[in-house]
Amino acid sequence: MTKATDHSVPDPTELPPTSVERVSATDDDSPRPGSRIRTFDNVVEVEELEVVYGTGRRSVTAVTGASFTARAGQVTAVLGPNGAGKTSTIEVCEGLRLATGGRVRVLGLDPGGSRAERRRLHQRMGVMLQEGGVYPSARPIDVIDQYCGLWKRRGGTRRDPHELIARVGLTERARSSWRRLSGGEKQRLSLALALVGEPEVVFLDEPTSGVDVTGRDEIRRIITDLTDHGCAVVLATHELNEAEKVADRVVIFDRGRVLVEGNLDDVRRARRTVTLRTARPLVLADLPESIAPWLVEDEPGRYSIDEAPSGLVAALAVWLSERGMEVLELRAGVTSLEEVFRSLTGGES
Repeated sequence: MTKATDHSVPDPTELPPTSVERVSATDDDSPRPGSRIRTFDNVVEVEELEVVYGTGRRSVTAVTGASFTARAGQVTAVLGPNGAGKTSTIEVCEGLRLATGGRVRVLGLDPGGSRAERRRLHQRMGVMLQEGGVYPSARPIDVIDQYCGLWKRRGGTRRDPHELIARVGLTERARSSWRRLSGGEKQRLSLALALVGEPEVVFLDEPTSGVDVTGRDEIRRIITDLTDHGCAVVLATHELNEAEKVADRVVIFDRGRVLVEGNLDDVRRARRTVTLRTARPLVLADLPESIAPWLVEDEPGRYSIDEAPSGLVAALAVWLSERGMEVLELRAGVTSLEEVFRSLTGGES
């Protein structure tokens, strides 16, 4: 996590009071195939986290009262607009920043604890920064070889750097300098560095940013392989479509607070909506009283209904048909992650 822009947040006095919405179904405590850890084990625990920058009247609250968990064998996607507090939160989990208040545990250890405790945690954790950390003239194979020399596998053996290079699809670029790599290739090198120590929990910051379609497929495959073997993956991203493809759980931040956390499917099902698109804008004043209070005009010709009651969709369809309105789309059901995100934050990711 390196971008200072994520630390820019609104004045804390302007933050509206909100409560965390937790959406969950009955937990399945069975391990995934090949996993060493049961999926209900909480690897990351964040409770009432507070992060404040500065002191006195110039202080800025970046995170306030944030609570969530990330589990072994699952991908937890941490989402939010710029300045929402997600970067500050994950930096605390990684041990890169101290919390002002609250409690954070990763693998049962305090990332802001004693030097010995932090050292034990770092030996079991992988971190992928969004950018930076590699000398421009360094070659991927040399960088990974150096990292492999700092880690020992269980039993004292050294990891093969060529295996890691192949795993992220950089074999043909292994001897090119870092400055000559494309943006996507740099991301894959950063991912390889995060995996050197065979971590039990890994924090990934925008792993697919600037990566082409083939590279994205490879990164998703690696993430799936990690979770299949019990690793907890905490993924921070602005790419909601990408998060929806890999996430088991989601945590949505806005203005320093956690708005919702829960299993991806449960979060989407909890926000059932009706989407309507028409060839010509509707005259809202003509809507019957049974429909008008529910229908929201997102823009002329595009409408939505949140939590539609039983029978409303049928009534709307009949009303549109009677007036000869050309309907381009009328869809009811589970919302997309992007639609949930927009409804909660009111903006872009």
